[in-house]
Amino acid sequence: MAMGFQVVTVTERAADRVREIVANADGSAEGIRVGIKKGGCAGMEYTVDLVREPETGDDMVDIGGAKIFVNPEATLFLLGTEMDFEVTKLRTGFVFRNPNQTSACGCGESVELKPLDSEQVAEARG
Repeated sequence: MAMGFQVVTVTERAADRVREIVANADGSAEGIRVGIKKGGCAGMEYTVDLVREPETGDDMVDIGGAKIFVNPEATLFLLGTEMDFEVTKLRTGFVFRNPNQTSACGCGESVELKPLDSEQVAEARG
């Protein structure tokens, strides 16, 4: 796991929510994993899953004990993204502000993302 390499920036609200999720997961969770799957009206959807056991190769961001693991395939799409948590009348959940996003559908759940090339990622990993 590359340390010091931040795939995503995480707001304090999102970090608090991650800590809360982990605290409520009967002590068996390490954090959450953010990934991307094909689907939704714009082509891609973000996935957020509980991590009980980190996978080799995951990129990890630790914000004061809130651990966010990123699936390495998703790193190409997520580099530079800000992860936030918001509660609105319509939805409660993690929100991703992604500079690689070329378009999104109105529901905000599905986005079209342009992957970076692996050189950009290697550079960011330093």
